[in-house]
Amino acid sequence: MPIAANLLEIQATIPENVTLVAVSKTKPVSDLMQAYQAGQRIFGENKIQEMTDKWEEMPKDIQWHMIGHVQTNKVKYMAEYVSLVHGVDSLKLLQEINRQAAKHKRIIACLLQVYIAEEESKFGLDENELNEILQFVQNDKNGLQNIKVIGLMGMATFTDNQAQIKKEFQHLKSIFDKHKQLTTLSMGMSGDYQLAIECGSTMVRIGSSIFGGR
Repeated sequence: MPIAANLLEIQATIPENVTLVAVSKTKPVSDLMQAYQAGQRIFGENKIQEMTDKWEEMPKDIQWHMIGHVQTNKVKYMAEYVSLVHGVDSLKLLQEINRQAAKHKRIIACLLQVYIAEEESKFGLDENELNEILQFVQNDKNGLQNIKVIGLMGMATFTDNQAQIKKEFQHLKSIFDKHKQLTTLSMGMSGDYQLAIECGSTMVRIGSSIFGGR
């Protein structure tokens, strides 16, 4: 099934208040352009170099989301153009994004990644670490004028157990609801995005259902 048809089919299942991020990692620009020509303007990548190459080549009305784990020493390569960084999991990383954004006179939106899965491999903050960072961010004297924390992001355990995934999504939603200043909740991927939307997600990250397997 062509990419444009896949995209339209998925868009039809997503409510208007939920943002679709087309996860285009490892896919060639020609594939992304098919989605672009079908109206998609938000793309998610997990490697900064690959995202930068695509940004340079593709139309400039695209919003680029960094959805992978970010190393602080790589932030400078995306600070000129990135719209949203999904996986911020430390104050150190937030401060580096702020520092690099300032060089380009930009404000970069960020999501704090919360650890909700029952897997050792996932990155993220526990609730105490999250609260500490949010308190720091809300302090006017924190020096973070060039970032804006707009929400949370989480990844459920990679499992077929729908009850477990639902429990993890509901847990993240309950944390999100405690922080009224936050507006974006990024959770849900190709296999579980409809469940994530049911649980209150406002942003879903969908790759293989649009572009096919990797």
